Amino acid sequence: MASFSHPYLPQTDGQRREMLAAVGVSSEEELFQDIPAPLRNPTLKLPPPLTEMELVRELRALAEQNAVPGEYACFLGGGASRHFIPSVVGALISRGEFTTPYTPYQPEVSQGTLQATYEFQSFICQLTGMEVANAGMYDGASALTEAALMACRATNRYQVVVLDTVNPRYLDVVNTYTEPQRIRVRTAASAGLTLTKGDACLLVQSPNFFGSLEDLKRLRDAATAQGAMLVVSTDLHATGLFKPPGDYGADIVVGECQPTGVNASFGGPYVGFFTCKEKFVRQMPGRIVGRTVDLQGRTGYVLTLQPREQHIRRERATSNICTSEALVATAVAMYLAVLGKHGFRQVAELCYHKAHYAASRLAALPGFAVVPSGTGAFFNEFVLRCPVPPARLNRLLLEHRILGGLDISAQVTDGMLLCVTETNSRDEIERLVRALSAAGAR
Repeated sequence: MASFSHPYLPQTDGQRREMLAAVGVSSEEELFQDIPAPLRNPTLKLPPPLTEMELVRELRALAEQNAVPGEYACFLGGGASRHFIPSVVGALISRGEFTTPYTPYQPEVSQGTLQATYEFQSFICQLTGMEVANAGMYDGASALTEAALMACRATNRYQVVVLDTVNPRYLDVVNTYTEPQRIRVRTAASAGLTLTKGDACLLVQSPNFFGSLEDLKRLRDAATAQGAMLVVSTDLHATGLFKPPGDYGADIVVGECQPTGVNASFGGPYVGFFTCKEKFVRQMPGRIVGRTVDLQGRTGYVLTLQPREQHIRRERATSNICTSEALVATAVAMYLAVLGKHGFRQVAELCYHKAHYAASRLAALPGFAVVPSGTGAFFNEFVLRCPVPPARLNRLLLEHRILGGLDISAQVTDGMLLCVTETNSRDEIERLVRALSAAGAR
């Protein structure tokens, strides 16, 4: 085996000999004797190595092929959306005190991280109208899934009902988790909804995948009548304007935090939120950070609840979540703290009014129509039925430096799901209207 000197593993030859002697071999080749000789050093069809400067140039050229929100007007939603993030958020979470810790197992040296997570939990409870929140989930889809599993444990029932207006990607994750556990998942329409005594919960999204608000009071009554739990996946920005799910009596409220302080980032990392009524806290997955005082009466923060199978007996564990996404949750907490109550509501109002303005302008175009769902009221997303396939329209919109809506033709014939946020200027909306008018007329 040829000797290889690695610039980031600077052991000397003497140190290597010492390590080999410690494990009882005389050479590096002996370490690989169990691997058949023809397989030890296969020929790799790789291009020649690049210098750092050449590599940066190549990666930059690849990145420039992306159509990036900001450089392009963006109207994409359906689970991830663009919002303005104050620069102070990035500056603060880039501090070493936040970026270096993994999990705050030792509270005495993790007070900053624990306090930030505690503030995150507090903000989430205030926004959702719920009693207790955990320290964060992987994302909105897995949070909804964990809610379904929790409801099954709490009710000792193993059937789950999902409204057909829930994000289909979320439903895919629910099915992935529940199938091996033999939990039956049934999708149902909101109109004429029927539940049975065997159903553990009703999974609802409001605003739903199509952007519309659901009638949570009616759905709450339908679930309660059969002893099932109501689980609501919601948009945090919507709670800044509308009555939160907790006020309707939801048992568990979950969702995706990406719009609140986290860039879209081509898919992650994101962080989900998870809240429930206090009486169900022992069934909650993830972790909970609590606030207490020490012997001198000073405020301190600790991991109060740790239900992972790594921490307690496996048969009593309610979670196998291996990270609380603490750094991303910290970004969310900082975003909410910087905006404050009034600033957050202002963002929600801008999203609402700009989306309704865009919908009214687009609905007036020949061949286009806004398609309602749920109650018909919507927040900042809506479905536009197009006269031609949305995939074709989106290709044409790229020529105008516009990222169009999500093609949801599988759910709505020639349907395009559009998302409008505070970042979309009136000029961008008018450019979208003109571009779609010209494209629809072709």
